[in-house]
Amino acid sequence: MNHNHPVFTDNDPQSELVTLNLGPTHPATHGVFQNVLQLDGERIVSGVSTIGYIHRAFEKIAEHRPFYQITPLTDRLNYCSSPINNMGWHMTVEKLLNIKMPKRVDYLRVIVMELSRIADHIICNTIIGQDTGATTTFLYLFQFREHIYEIFEEVCGARLTTNIGRIGGFERDFNDIAFAKINKFLKEFPAALKEFENLLTRNRIFIDRTAGVAEVTKETALEYSWTGPLLRATGVDYDVRVSDPYSSYQDFDFEVPVGTSGDIYDRYLVRNEEMWQSVRIIEQAMEKLKSEEKGIFHADVPEFYLPPKQEVYNNMEALIYHFKIVMGEIDAPKAEVYHAVEGGNGELGFYLINDGGRTPYRLHFRRPSFINYQMFAPMSEGMLLSDAIINMSSMNIIAGELDA
Repeated sequence: MNHNHPVFTDNDPQSELVTLNLGPTHPATHGVFQNVLQLDGERIVSGVSTIGYIHRAFEKIAEHRPFYQITPLTDRLNYCSSPINNMGWHMTVEKLLNIKMPKRVDYLRVIVMELSRIADHIICNTIIGQDTGATTTFLYLFQFREHIYEIFEEVCGARLTTNIGRIGGFERDFNDIAFAKINKFLKEFPAALKEFENLLTRNRIFIDRTAGVAEVTKETALEYSWTGPLLRATGVDYDVRVSDPYSSYQDFDFEVPVGTSGDIYDRYLVRNEEMWQSVRIIEQAMEKLKSEEKGIFHADVPEFYLPPKQEVYNNMEALIYHFKIVMGEIDAPKAEVYHAVEGGNGELGFYLINDGGRTPYRLHFRRPSFINYQMFAPMSEGMLLSDAIINMSSMNIIAGELDA
């Protein structure tokens, strides 16, 4: 801060501080966020983040819906990697019902979740580039997010809010076109990612704008309960896929990249390396599928897995089961479960209390963006406004995940 002139309080008519409403629809915020900042020139003196600005009562809505009807709600949390949300919820219900999944289903889920992670990281890292002035990298790599959406579309018919899969597996097996598109992506994406890194990673301007900016210590990150790439960028080696494996992640060989200083540059590097690791995991999953029996895409749990549509249209028993499952009339055990997956931005958890009714008694979503975002305003104090914008981009806060 420049101390060559007197600094007055904001209420003083001679005050040199300016109150700036950053958001809620400012294009630089990349989402519906509201931050009320006090500026001294271009430097932020203090700030307050508005909590609850986009509150949509997801948890309360979920508590009035049967398990099957909650999946579309999870799409609207982190909509940049919806399938991870969907499958995290399905696995939570499967834990409640004590359903064991076939290996082939686990591997198919891993493929979809890792594609989602790549799509999520593409958005974050290209936007960091965009906010530092590198529009070329943003436009170039974004086409591969489109290719991932085409794979999702082939698997489930949807692209962004996918509602993909079911409790107990998938609604249908992957067809040959889906596998062909996955193989095409695995062949073409690494070269594009390498070019993206060549454009930014050792770029002098990019390094000057990101290295040493918004540094966070591992102690502070842990105090704020950070998880995901933000925490790993500070040097903490924590990944739910390794610490508490789900969906047979223990069968895969991959590394968990960590940074050192927790600055914007380290966050960029961690996410880039995670994309390489995701490609590696998908390649392994595709190889493992070759030794699995074809045609298995769900567990054998007729009480909870929806019968095929053809049977529903032509068979009275199937129609009855379909109705009972969708409307929540199948008995589920009274229990309390927590299940977490490694989302695009960190630990995405589902805390479910079931009392035997047709809807959850209580359901809490642990949204990593909401927890990570608590630190944005304190971090911004003393920072230039332009750096605060890049900091927000590097945190990859998804507005839909802020308030459930």
